Amino acid sequence: MNHTPELPRPTLIASDVDGTLIDDANRVSARTASVLTNAVGSGTEFVLATGRPPRWIAEVTDQFDPSAVRVRYAVCANGAIVYDVEHDRVLSAATLGPDVLRHIGSVAAELIPGCGIAAERVGRSAHDAATPPFVATAGYQHAWLNPDHVEVGDDEIYEAPAVKLLVRSPGMASAEMAQRLSVLADLTQITFSTDNGLVELSLPDTHKASGLRKLVEHTGIDASTTVAFGDMPNDVEMLTWVDHGVAMGHAHPAALAAANEITVGNNDDGVARVLERWFG
Repeated sequence: MNHTPELPRPTLIASDVDGTLIDDANRVSARTASVLTNAVGSGTEFVLATGRPPRWIAEVTDQFDPSAVRVRYAVCANGAIVYDVEHDRVLSAATLGPDVLRHIGSVAAELIPGCGIAAERVGRSAHDAATPPFVATAGYQHAWLNPDHVEVGDDEIYEAPAVKLLVRSPGMASAEMAQRLSVLADLTQITFSTDNGLVELSLPDTHKASGLRKLVEHTGIDASTTVAFGDMPNDVEMLTWVDHGVAMGHAHPAALAAANEITVGNNDDGVARVLERWFG
């Protein structure tokens, strides 16, 4: 595990969730919780930076003792949403409009025949009943084990703005899908957070780094010394934006190349081992 011991104590820690902060059983380890307790207790801000929507954040934050690890904010949907966790409030959202969504969807259907299409939408809070959060075409096969979508007609997918359009093709590599869709690079940010046949499309220049920048602008949190952790291509911009980017040992080659440091994997307390350098 290479590192730079001269880095000052971080004022801001940003961490990806799946494959990074939590283990493969979706748990925050006691060791990770302990070092984060020390970090937050010293005045450092701890922010989740994830592809997850706001409604899936509580699954992580509920594992912390709120009196010890105060998670005030999360950057969600790969940077498209800045979310106030404490007050359950969406602070900002970068959305693709219906016309662009429809065009992107038609190109995806042409270049990846038989793909499923879904749209992640956003309301004013994590569970805003006025806004169906996740709509999908008939037969859409989820990449995750906790589907919570509403099935709609193909045209209905594009009727409202969305923070992400998801293109799903089980059995195809996500990198291959992203390469095929690269013709849309002028219209959308293309990334993926799993190799399991899923590509996520957002407003251009929307990623975890842009979300963290918006968070700092909205809240004024201290970002004078920043550290971030990640493992997939949707973490690349964040890993290069912070002062010190750390990739997990099992990370995708794109994340490994973007990082200043490589730690061990998420099942071996990779995040905690780095943070213990300052907060052990």
